[in-house]
Amino acid sequence: MNEIILKAESIYKSFQTTKKVTLDVLKGIALEIEKEKITVIVGASGAGKSTLLHLLGGLDRPDSGEVFYDADDIFKLSEDRLAKFRNKNVGFVFQFHHLLPEFTALENVMIPQMINGTSLPQAKSKSEELLKTVGLTERLDHKPAELSGGEQQRVAVARALANDPKIIFADEPTGNLDSVNSEEIHKLILDLKINLGVTFVIVTHNQNLVNLADQIYEIKDGKIALKR
Repeated sequence: MNEIILKAESIYKSFQTTKKVTLDVLKGIALEIEKEKITVIVGASGAGKSTLLHLLGGLDRPDSGEVFYDADDIFKLSEDRLAKFRNKNVGFVFQFHHLLPEFTALENVMIPQMINGTSLPQAKSKSEELLKTVGLTERLDHKPAELSGGEQQRVAVARALANDPKIIFADEPTGNLDSVNSEEIHKLILDLKINLGVTFVIVTHNQNLVNLADQIYEIKDGKIALKR
């Protein structure tokens, strides 16, 4: 039996349009994420994939429902405690890298650790190791503008790993990259799963990335189904 790292139950989420029309995006979502696996969530544009990812990672709260890490429902936490939980337990990689432009690759990876209370020497050492892991040993002192799109996304992956998260959520992580850089990021994700036991939950339209998945969920009409 594979260990379940995250469990969502009865997740409902709606939004109001500017014309006060209520859109029911997620209608009773339930899923389980297995530890040290790659889980991919697919579905049409506008189906609610990113919304679900943000809820699973604690970036947003549902109208109702629970998300459990181990036995703890994260939505019972205060905003302050939820923010601390995210910083310690969750990593995010988005379609756009969101690196801080005035800081180097090394500094961008150090920042989440220092927010978490890690000392400067420890954060520097850990960040150097992470950037080595993602193949950027020669680019530590480069700022984002001096890096290629693929390199920027590698820094974003290293940053997501900075606090040894239980799980990494990735929203279209190769959606902004060409095919060559996309394949490099796909290989990196697979290497991190195999060699470091990293758990990934990924929203993507990229079929090559879908093919790497251990589990595939599809969202359609506000509901979710396990495809594999």
